[in-house]
Amino acid sequence: MALHRVTSVDLHLDLDPSGSRRAALSTALRDAVRSGRLEPGVALPSYRALSADLGLARNTVAETYAELVAEGWLTARRGSATRVAHRAQPAPVAGASREADPRPAFDLRPGRPDPTSFPRSVWLASARRAINAAPSDAFGPGDPRGRIELRTALSDYLARARGVRADPQRIVVCSGFSQALTMLSDTAPEGPVALESFGLPFHRSIVERSRTTVALGVDDEGCVADELDSTAASAAILTPSHQFPTGVVLNPARRTAAVQWARDTGGTVIEDDYDGEFRYDRKPIGAMQGLDPERVMYVGSVSKSLSPAVRIGWMVVPERLLDAVIAVKGIREATVSTADQLTLAEMIVSGRYDRHVRTMRMRYRARRDLLQRSLTQYRPEVVITGIDAGLQAVLALPPGREAEVSARAARIGLAMEGLSTFRHPAAEDAVYDGLVVGFSAPTEHAYPETIRALVSVLS
Repeated sequence: MALHRVTSVDLHLDLDPSGSRRAALSTALRDAVRSGRLEPGVALPSYRALSADLGLARNTVAETYAELVAEGWLTARRGSATRVAHRAQPAPVAGASREADPRPAFDLRPGRPDPTSFPRSVWLASARRAINAAPSDAFGPGDPRGRIELRTALSDYLARARGVRADPQRIVVCSGFSQALTMLSDTAPEGPVALESFGLPFHRSIVERSRTTVALGVDDEGCVADELDSTAASAAILTPSHQFPTGVVLNPARRTAAVQWARDTGGTVIEDDYDGEFRYDRKPIGAMQGLDPERVMYVGSVSKSLSPAVRIGWMVVPERLLDAVIAVKGIREATVSTADQLTLAEMIVSGRYDRHVRTMRMRYRARRDLLQRSLTQYRPEVVITGIDAGLQAVLALPPGREAEVSARAARIGLAMEGLSTFRHPAAEDAVYDGLVVGFSAPTEHAYPETIRALVSVLS
């Protein structure tokens, strides 16, 4: 898509006070073009506007423009603005590169929804309706908890879709799980934080900025919640609906045990509802928060259902922690974009968000099915562990194969993660080799070829 150039600019120039004013203006304009501050095609202010801004005679500006036109720095046509010439390119800066990190030839990194699946037309339509209907005070300073329209919509949606008990007054909108984790680390009572032995390393690093962490074992029935009793933890972060990355579900007895630990010790369970909406073999299991809203803090976001580019998440906060969370958010963090909050609220209320989630659930289920069929046909010795859910799958490998397969994948440009990448350094679980395959990451047309590349490196 062609981009339209700015037709007029407010131009800041620092003029050398020594020497002539015209020479100073000429030097300042050359420097601005040479450095790239004034890009090719940009229109300069009129003689009158620039002379008024800089306190110069109009003739001085006109003569300087004419000089730079003659030298090829600027272009001018009768009846049109004076512009930066396209031939005047900024010199490259030594050691600098404008190139983005190269994309892998095949992308199976976990936690990355298909970027082409973002519902652009739905988002735009919801944004138009929401902003037109919004009261004027929506565009002033807001409640640090977030817009009431979104909190009300989330209250209804989470109760209906995830079994969460959520009063709008106890929902705090944030920019995602990472921001929620930062605030929670700063507001939870003193003491270590318990983490599952497998999880995202950058989540652990957020917690460890201010706390120590302890690792809880993970097996086929989820986190070993009984291990909480032998720790001095004040909080535990769990992914009960679909453990990341192993893909298992926390069984009912362990859910109850974790809640009972929180009641007995005054601790808090922080429920990361990772992939909670994407269960393919049955209806999604309800959130753990419903067992005890005063001991379980529920956290979710749209990073998987819509896009990580839409920086909206939410916390359903126990009453005893609400004031502290609001205080930290109000002091340290700006609120999430009001326009985005209003747009998401309209999507939820209108049912468009539900329809999009259902569409993506069917699409990702088809992708997981293709992955399973391909492995069954060509690599039957490789087993997918965990439940039929989420945006990634763990492929269990024979001992000693993880590093070998990962190296082979890197040679053909296939990006994915070894299971060991997500293991807590203090974990005592039995070590087994595996690959975490994010089957949601490739675009729709690239997915079959990407699976063929995966099969080839598993040989």
